Amino acid sequence: MVNFELQLFGMDKSIIIKKINENKKQPNLRYRLKRNVEDFTNLLFLTLFDIETPVEENIETLELQFDELINLACWDVEKPCDKIWSNYLERLPVVLEKLNMDAEAIASCDPASLSIEEVYMAYPGFYAIAIYRLAHELYNKGFPLVPRLMTEYAHRQTGVDINPGAHIGESFFIDHATGVVIGETAIIKNNVKIYQGVTLGALFVAKNLERTKRHPTIEDNVTIYANATILGGDTIIGENSIIGGNAWVTSSVPSNSKVFHSAEIKVKTLPNVS
Repeated sequence: MVNFELQLFGMDKSIIIKKINENKKQPNLRYRLKRNVEDFTNLLFLTLFDIETPVEENIETLELQFDELINLACWDVEKPCDKIWSNYLERLPVVLEKLNMDAEAIASCDPASLSIEEVYMAYPGFYAIAIYRLAHELYNKGFPLVPRLMTEYAHRQTGVDINPGAHIGESFFIDHATGVVIGETAIIKNNVKIYQGVTLGALFVAKNLERTKRHPTIEDNVTIYANATILGGDTIIGENSIIGGNAWVTSSVPSNSKVFHSAEIKVKTLPNVS
């Protein structure tokens, strides 16, 4: 140990710096992009929801911030990245309409909600859905890294991991939120409710499955309770079904079904000492 320390402290600092630089092999890896995406996400959320935040002024600021994101993240010269913002801006009113429907669904379903304002400001599930919907529109424009950074920012804030590639319908409700995972090719239709710890994942993880549907489809009016796991691209949960807590589902379920995990309870019998 002593010899190693002497060798380390005796090494020329310029050699150390040279070795570090030689191993920094990703020319596009700028962590400034991550910080900038977080600033953009925060301002975008406030612009859409906060009544005191000026929309017109902020749209100009958001455009400037997005231009910087383009400069940092648009590495493919074949893609017309300069047109992404205008196309994205056109979609924001539609996204806001969907998010208002999500908030209304949460407020009407959760007896613990005291007001719809509470949903917008205090519900991590709503925040995660909001950032997902805003990121999904960018994902659809073929600009994948920024939306992934947006949803990872929401993941860090809420514990909800929604890949921006997932397809989610109207009036979506995530209650309690923490630990929810929704994979890239998942399809969730309208009026679906899920609870904490739910996973909509893949049966197998392999790079050659990149362009295949790996995650399940959840049809209209399905409720999935806490810690249920539903896996596989061919797995379809039929409409109006209920998936109970802790259920493990890897095959399709017909409409109007109830799926429950059966726990085995064994009561320990104490020896008779009398």
